[in-house]
Amino acid sequence: MFKIVFSDFDGTLTYKEGLGPIFFDVLSHLEKKQVPLVIVTGRSLSWGHFLLTHFPFLTDVIVEGGGAIVTRNGKFITEECLISKEEVKRLADFCVNFEKKFPNVPLSVDSFGRKTDRAIELHDLQDGVLFHHIEDYLREEKINFSTSNVHLNFWCGEVSKYKAVQHYLAAKKTDAEDCVFFGDSLNDQTMFKSFKNSVGVANISTVIDRLEHKPTTILTGEDNVGPWGVLNYLKKTL
Repeated sequence: MFKIVFSDFDGTLTYKEGLGPIFFDVLSHLEKKQVPLVIVTGRSLSWGHFLLTHFPFLTDVIVEGGGAIVTRNGKFITEECLISKEEVKRLADFCVNFEKKFPNVPLSVDSFGRKTDRAIELHDLQDGVLFHHIEDYLREEKINFSTSNVHLNFWCGEVSKYKAVQHYLAAKKTDAEDCVFFGDSLNDQTMFKSFKNSVGVANISTVIDRLEHKPTTILTGEDNVGPWGVLNYLKKTL
């Protein structure tokens, strides 16, 4: 029996960027088993607020790839930033220069709701040459970055999903071995590398050859794609 279920959002709890009925089935199963779900996503602080205000079962969401934790206590929602104010400012200053360097590459709409990272929609980076120019520029400026199913995310400082989960578990006085993580993408690799109980849903097959660190368990088959894989695995283990 797992004490906490951690899961990526896009492509893991959603299907084709959509939030469908199967997501509610996952929530319902976990609620019956009284096992909390903590979403660990590259999405913004504002998305964290949305998830907490629209899904009462959720009480904590790790957002911006591990840059912050959003928590609901009753009617109140609080934010905990996991990087320094200096790094937040350095990122904001970099974004000004980025806009000058790449005036035709807009930041994602939800970047206005971000604090510890920024994002570019992958559909705006279909030009492979442009993509590589941006990656080279990020490296030159010592800006960290990774890709999810929908975004190229970039940030300053030491930010990772695993680091944020470690911080969260220490506060909850819970061992990582008593938890499980579900993911499907490149930005889940820190969890795959260091989390004993890590599960890749079936659609991870699209990036499996690009993963330096793979999940402990890899699900296969059309019935284990995204949230269906999460639900099937949880029904067998909880």
